[in-house]
Amino acid sequence: MEPTTRQDSATAKLMEQILYEVKRIVVGQDRFLERVMVAMLAQGHLLVEGVPGLAKTLTVRTLASTVRGNFKRIQFTPDLVPSDLVGTRIYNQKSGDFTTSLGPVFTNLLLADEINRAPAKVQSALLEVMQERQVTIAGDTHKVPNPFLVMATQNPIETEGTYPLPEAQVDRFMMKVLVDYPTDEEEYVIVERVTGPAVDVSPVATTEQLAALQHECRRVYVDPSLVQYAVKLVSCTRTPEKHGLKDLRKYITFGASPRGTISLTEGARALAMLRGRTYALPEDMADLVPDVLRHRLVLSYEALSEGLNADAVVGQIMSKIPAPARPLEHEKLAA
Repeated sequence: MEPTTRQDSATAKLMEQILYEVKRIVVGQDRFLERVMVAMLAQGHLLVEGVPGLAKTLTVRTLASTVRGNFKRIQFTPDLVPSDLVGTRIYNQKSGDFTTSLGPVFTNLLLADEINRAPAKVQSALLEVMQERQVTIAGDTHKVPNPFLVMATQNPIETEGTYPLPEAQVDRFMMKVLVDYPTDEEEYVIVERVTGPAVDVSPVATTEQLAALQHECRRVYVDPSLVQYAVKLVSCTRTPEKHGLKDLRKYITFGASPRGTISLTEGARALAMLRGRTYALPEDMADLVPDVLRHRLVLSYEALSEGLNADAVVGQIMSKIPAPARPLEHEKLAA
């Protein structure tokens, strides 16, 4: 019996409809949108860096509308407190009892806008909910809805009044995506759409269908050679001298954690599924390596003084660690 190598028509059609509806509103930003879909299918969280006005909020809000999910946006400010995010206990004078008021994190898609504007204790309030999908208030545990995705944005300009994210929280983001300006042609279409008649988004899926897609994503086959490739890449960020990159040692203070290896594997699965396959290929993982690793590297002062950024270091690692060859079975099926 010949193995199935393409997604079934119903799954492919559903993902195509979701992307079509989002693209009716959002112009360009194909790479960013692809990463949002990868994070959603792989049940990961996204950290987005880009200047204001690049459709970050619009993309997540539109995506929430297409899957009939709840969407909430939190504008992070210096005076925010943790209870503004997760909720608090409120005393009722009439009954003499305490009731729990749940915060805005209880939603399907949460946009944490300018997350680096709030102090560390507020940012850390997201730690438990991002990892455990639950919030503890006064000893009581409350589960967030499923599916659950946090997309946090940070502004690369106006660094005054910002706080660096705690390393423990940064590591919980599956990917860090850099969003750039649109092309001239895309900007022309953006102006036409914004100044023209309003376009309504049509819901094409439910949160239950999205959860089913996430479950199906876990069944995408990842060859052991691909997992070994991910392990080597992450290991090279910790001990580059063991992989023939002794010169990189002085530029890296701390490397990526095992979450980086897991994110590469899960991300390759999701990207392969988006591309209509039931198995991941080396190019699926290679496409995601910069997004998965760039925020997990802590560079030394020497690297910063020489103008090296995380992407440059990751590029050197990828040039040294070759991607595995395609499995023979996939080559035969492709032929």
